[in-house]
Amino acid sequence: MDINQARTFLEVASCGSFIMAAERMHVTQTAVSARIRTLEQQLGRQLFVRNKAGARLTPAGERFMRHAATMVQVWERARHQVALPPGREDGVSIGCELSLWQPMLGEWLIGMNRDCPKIALRAEVDNPARLLDAVHDGSLDLAVLYNPPQRPGLVSELLAEEKLVMLTTRADGQMHADSYVYVDWGPSFAANHQAAFPELSSPPVSISLGPLALVYLREVGGASYFRVGMARPYLEAGQLFRVHGAPEFSHSAYAVYAAQRDNPTLDRARACLRLVAERWRTM
Repeated sequence: MDINQARTFLEVASCGSFIMAAERMHVTQTAVSARIRTLEQQLGRQLFVRNKAGARLTPAGERFMRHAATMVQVWERARHQVALPPGREDGVSIGCELSLWQPMLGEWLIGMNRDCPKIALRAEVDNPARLLDAVHDGSLDLAVLYNPPQRPGLVSELLAEEKLVMLTTRADGQMHADSYVYVDWGPSFAANHQAAFPELSSPPVSISLGPLALVYLREVGGASYFRVGMARPYLEAGQLFRVHGAPEFSHSAYAVYAAQRDNPTLDRARACLRLVAERWRTM
């Protein structure tokens, strides 16, 4: 079976549409349809039910999901093994979303280089959706994400439980809408924030990176949500204050990887991540 057929099957299953799968794979819809049709002929089963709403998996398609993912992951693993640089016995690739690269990803790279010098390392920073896709198709071994959605065939291992709390530069612990700063802590936070504060749906300032928002807030003043660990030194120094009555939101970091057995290199990479996360929780 052509590995592109398995990739195409997984893409259609992921987005529920032949058209969207074609756009994401940068091929024509005709090519997508032909690959799925050939795959169905080889398996002797219909894998998708097509209708005006898109495409949904048949029972046979549901059963094929795990096997298709495994085939693609094994192929990617083999491709990376063949391309290992001289002097390296194995390799591991990791991705994380932007707000986690410092310090978690940086410390992981340093720790792996120190403790596992014969393992080749590759690190990427991207948005959560693309990172999940990369882990699912095997082009990444693992990803570090906040509150990732569940996906069949992927394991989400808790690294650090964290909370987001609303803080203000005002000593009276009050928040005023005209000086509120919205920080993009991801889709889960956005949904919870909208439900809790519909009146703040159009804030005067929006920032996509927590540390940058903290710099801005300390200089200009106002209120915003931050990780407890990040804000603790400023709370203790009396430079920031908890906003009275504001809800707290969960913001936990997870390591996401494909369910598999007997991969010592990935086990070492995960162990290093856990050590980094233990230190990160106290920051």
